[in-house]
Amino acid sequence: MGGRRWLVWVTAVAVLGGCGATGSDAGGDDLDRLRQQARDALTRYDQAVLDAGGAQAFVPVGELTGQLGDWEQPNGDNNKQALLTGRIEAATALPALGQPTGKVVWENGRTQPVPLTSAEEALAQLRAAGAGDCSGCVPLEVTAARLTTVRISTTRGPAAVPAWEFTLKGTAVRLTRIAVARSAAVVVTPPAWGPEYPHGGLAIESATGSTTSRRLTVAFTGSPAPGSQPCGVDYSAEAVESANAVVVIVIAHPHADGEACGDIGARRIVTVELVRPLGERAVLEVQQGLPVALTING
Repeated sequence: MGGRRWLVWVTAVAVLGGCGATGSDAGGDDLDRLRQQARDALTRYDQAVLDAGGAQAFVPVGELTGQLGDWEQPNGDNNKQALLTGRIEAATALPALGQPTGKVVWENGRTQPVPLTSAEEALAQLRAAGAGDCSGCVPLEVTAARLTTVRISTTRGPAAVPAWEFTLKGTAVRLTRIAVARSAAVVVTPPAWGPEYPHGGLAIESATGSTTSRRLTVAFTGSPAPGSQPCGVDYSAEAVESANAVVVIVIAHPHADGEACGDIGARRIVTVELVRPLGERAVLEVQQGLPVALTING
């Protein structure tokens, strides 16, 4: 399948049947733990805003590295693992940055000038984004780079963003990495993730609201049926807020505990009332405190 594919897909945590949210119905101690988790996420986000100069003009959502095209056989598995673990090398000198600034352009016509980063720095960031060990992998070799634009999600909708496109030896696949300098992009460093670092809660996938309204609607994957039916779940939500962001905690109210149910999820929505209008704040999911795509009405 051609076209750009992001390296990391956010897998929604399905709330299925009587299982409810992580931590059952997120009541009592579980809800207190999620509130503290949300406060920790806000602290990390506030630091990311400070690192970007104190402004939230450009907040990307999701992966900053992209892939154009599909890996060919017989080296596809090696190339995929090499990329995921950051085993990428420059086989030649990369081009110098020909212009110091670029521009982020949103679909509504809004623009934002941004300082750019070099191809060498973008490649270093691409490598650093890798995780895990692949000591037996043959590294990917970058043979050329050019400055282009890619379309990504942000906390203010889709935007065209400056990016470096890297050509690789032995494959038609190309890699992209946004070229916006870290000083101009709010990029959150999530906490460690894995069985030894449990992060509860149900991660929202997107949000819809207005800068002038206190009502915020969030979407997530949950039970297909309402709580009035066997294996069904009703949902409510609450928000933990700061001056820069809002973390939404989704609370499950299952039909009954301990029901044996299927593992089919469906898109669900719930609306939460904020303490004050959303304004220019970002909306974060509770598991890792990462920003989600936000649609602004009006």
